[in-house]
Amino acid sequence: MQAVTLRDRAAGVAGLTLSDIPHPHGAENDVIARVHAGGFTWAGTEWSGTWTDRAGHMTGPRAYLDMSCRAFAAALPISGLTAWQGLFDHARLKTGQTVLIHGAAGGVGSIAVQLAHELGARVIGTGRARDREAALGLGADAFVDLQVDRLEDAGEVDVAFDVIGGGVLERSAALVRVGGTLVTIVGPPTARLADRAIFFVVEPDRLRLADLAERVRSGRLKPIVGAVRPLTEAQSAFTPDRRMARRSSGSSRAANPRRIAGQQARCPSTVSL
Repeated sequence: MQAVTLRDRAAGVAGLTLSDIPHPHGAENDVIARVHAGGFTWAGTEWSGTWTDRAGHMTGPRAYLDMSCRAFAAALPISGLTAWQGLFDHARLKTGQTVLIHGAAGGVGSIAVQLAHELGARVIGTGRARDREAALGLGADAFVDLQVDRLEDAGEVDVAFDVIGGGVLERSAALVRVGGTLVTIVGPPTARLADRAIFFVVEPDRLRLADLAERVRSGRLKPIVGAVRPLTEAQSAFTPDRRMARRSSGSSRAANPRRIAGQQARCPSTVSL
């Protein structure tokens, strides 16, 4: 079978190679996962698959989307759980509060915008000019073009959700009112912000994932899939030029081992629970 392997960590993306490897055989207490589509944002990788036991019987993560919608199934888990945990588990966002969400048209940000909007929060999204209509269409009440507009003009917020880091994280901290919360998924904050910003790494949560999948099935939540590529193009999907071209949106991508499903995934709103 084919797999994308990394034999030289120091080589980075250039070290990714499409290789033929032996089909795995499960020993006692092993689980074999059959991957139908793998999705990634710039912060991580996620998989949509089924599990095979030693007798060859297949089962799977039943909260995932129907396999007819594998691109969405690959895009939802990490992005969806990250958005939920950032907004509600760490920031404790409440109805009527104002939240600033960076990368509002991206994999994590787009889901965060929808969840915050449904809660009844006032949502300010950020990104580049080309992201404006997408962010507003997902439920953002206002949009800040980080290349043109002054972020400071967004005004005070109760919660800031950072997916960019660096100077944007620093400037966002100044907008969070007393008693508010700044959360980031990029990395631990600098010493100056250590007592003001919360850095977290997403944690598995089967029950919450089932809830997110139900929201997709009912049409209340729509993951964004920027592109679907075959496994043979996995390396080029990670290349810096493509990453920088899409960084502001950060939308999830899916790698399909068998075929190209199209530039923009269009899936039925059915979910298998």
